[in-house]
Amino acid sequence: MAWLGIEGHDEVVERFRRALARGRLASAFLFVGPRGIGKRTFAQRLAQALLCQASPPNALMPCGQCDSCVQVRAGTHPDLTTIEKPAGKSAIPLELLLGDKEHRMREGLCHAISLKPFMGGRKVAIIDDADDLNEEGANCLLKTLEEPPPHSGLILVGTSAERQLPTIRSRTQLIRFRPLEVDLVERLLVERELVSDAQLARRLAEFSDGSLARAVDLADNDLWTFREQLLMALAQPELASVTVAQNTTAFVDAAGKEASQRRARARQVVGFAADFFRQRLRATLGMEPVGDAALVRAVTQGRDVSGESVAACLDRTLEALGQIERNAHMTTLVECWLDDLGRILHTGQPVAAYDE
Repeated sequence: MAWLGIEGHDEVVERFRRALARGRLASAFLFVGPRGIGKRTFAQRLAQALLCQASPPNALMPCGQCDSCVQVRAGTHPDLTTIEKPAGKSAIPLELLLGDKEHRMREGLCHAISLKPFMGGRKVAIIDDADDLNEEGANCLLKTLEEPPPHSGLILVGTSAERQLPTIRSRTQLIRFRPLEVDLVERLLVERELVSDAQLARRLAEFSDGSLARAVDLADNDLWTFREQLLMALAQPELASVTVAQNTTAFVDAAGKEASQRRARARQVVGFAADFFRQRLRATLGMEPVGDAALVRAVTQGRDVSGESVAACLDRTLEALGQIERNAHMTTLVECWLDDLGRILHTGQPVAAYDE
């Protein structure tokens, strides 16, 4: 049975139960795993269980009825502080951690968690978007991590340990969340009425990489139309990089006015290209490509390309995905990425070797 409505992470639940039973709960945790698999919700449920006034923390089963549980759900609990990167910002502002210049160390998360609990015996703080802590922000957490206030708990939520600074990784207990199973994603899409068609739910689940949020983002007919055009363009004897870049930029810009919307769409598009090159690499090794009809058709119809060139294209595409996460300028990123792919495919050499 799912713990407090959270499915797919029973192993993590048991890990916390064992730690609480032994009285050895760490003071700081780093939750990592793909986006959209329930890490933030898990952190909120864990905070509710730790702050519940009616149920002992080691039971990990908040009553849901006491004042503490009600306030956690409402986001008004005085012993729970949650911060995240504001829309339009490239990093979590220092003010959210330390207070503004007029209230340094008298406001913000670090100050809030240092106070004595108001309602019970514990303070909890959650930092969402921990991937977006810059060096200054991460360093200001050092004192809290090295000398945690009594009965306090800090949870950082990110996508991977590698994206965190060493000062964070070395001072937190790493908790890895696995991607959700395809069958589970499919069921959640139907049960939560996120899609109306069971067949579509299956298709989205198979492309979701275990992320419910990604599956929902993929429920866009225009996205699949563009994907097929992109796959066929990548399969052509010569990549028309300028034209493909113009079309891709226009498609990304059409996602919305918010930079986060455009980044999400760019991530989808570049991810489709990564899928193509992965399967193309399988084909160069004599293996059957795996995927839906559009992907297999593009891979099998593409011209013969050396495995070295395909691997170089895949490496460059994965690099582009990383650049999206680092908030690179979107138009420049798309143009440079596709130009590099064109050069690799034309010369048969990785870009680095071509430049040298």
